[in-house]
Amino acid sequence: MFTAACRSDARFFAMGLVACALLLGLVTSKVALAAEADAAPVASSEVPRSTAMSWPLYRGDATASGVAASSLPDKPEQLWKFEVNGGAFDATPSIVDGTVYIGDLDGKVYALELTTGKKVWEQAFEETGFIASPAVRGDLLFLGDINGKCYALERSTGKTKWTFDTEAEVDSSPNFYRDYVLFGSQDRFLYCLETATGKLVWKFGIEDQIRCTPTVVGDRAFLAGCDSKLHIVNLEKGTAEADVPIDAPTGVTPAVFGDQVFFGTEAGVFFGVNWKTAKVAWKVVDESSSQPYRSSPAVTASTVIVGSRNRRVQAFDPATGNEQWSFATKQRIDSSPVIVGERVFVGAADGRLYALDVKTGKEIWQTQVTGGFTGSPAIADEKLVIATDRGTIFCYGKK
Repeated sequence: MFTAACRSDARFFAMGLVACALLLGLVTSKVALAAEADAAPVASSEVPRSTAMSWPLYRGDATASGVAASSLPDKPEQLWKFEVNGGAFDATPSIVDGTVYIGDLDGKVYALELTTGKKVWEQAFEETGFIASPAVRGDLLFLGDINGKCYALERSTGKTKWTFDTEAEVDSSPNFYRDYVLFGSQDRFLYCLETATGKLVWKFGIEDQIRCTPTVVGDRAFLAGCDSKLHIVNLEKGTAEADVPIDAPTGVTPAVFGDQVFFGTEAGVFFGVNWKTAKVAWKVVDESSSQPYRSSPAVTASTVIVGSRNRRVQAFDPATGNEQWSFATKQRIDSSPVIVGERVFVGAADGRLYALDVKTGKEIWQTQVTGGFTGSPAIADEKLVIATDRGTIFCYGKK
């Protein structure tokens, strides 16, 4: 998904890296976080998360864990494909109640049957496109477009319930807190809106673009910014709790497990940050390559797995940052991995979709399609759905 990249793009982002220039010498805020994640005032029933039958958010859940609750067959087979003539997808689908939702770069949003790939509806929006992945909450589908507009659509019909205008492109996928939906924008603000009406509750500004999806833990949000900081935001107040210098811009969506936040940067450095102390716990610098991370990590208690533009999938120890394994691919990895039991699934720019052993990195399964993957897998009901930059959505599972 494109929210994991602070970069220019030939189609839309010629000025992206200029706005994401490195800001060095930044000073860490001395504000430490007193709130514990398990003491948050949000009831678990209010927070969308992946289940065996659903994948409602870009990375599956509010913490951006990239971990599926559903299983997949040992050797997934292609069940269907849905082709959009002349289309292109950067987004990751969402899956809820047996329906797949996704927007494309040509300004259309699709709803498809998960079991068959049959189109339920499509809605076309003029002179725009969708890079950000959609998110589902209740009866509404939320997503932002390249013109800076945030939409709430009726899930049953695709009809617009409300819109909200920001001042620049929205690459950020939505996340949720209480009865609010959160969007980041290239205009450098994180917006908190009422889910029912789109009314602005507050907005929080940083020093440069926001391209990542805001990760939510309790009443805190985490933003990995193009201003070379990790920001920790109080969601009750819409104010800063702390920021941590990371020495380079990034648009990667941070993954959170326990006290740690994980993400990589445009400088090719991968971080583990303790969010409760607002300090870097460890970082990994690959001296052999300075290729950026534009893949968001997947994390469990025992591993954190991420793809890189250096044509590798890497696994790190969450506690120490020590590399557990590395798997070489033939092309860059911008797609974000998803952990499914003892396997991790990830797509590459050459159209290869891999399944690797979580503990060893050994290849277990592979398939290849025409086009490449920037978007990531969505997994529900023992099916994997992923879309290509050539306008095709694929579904894999058991025939």
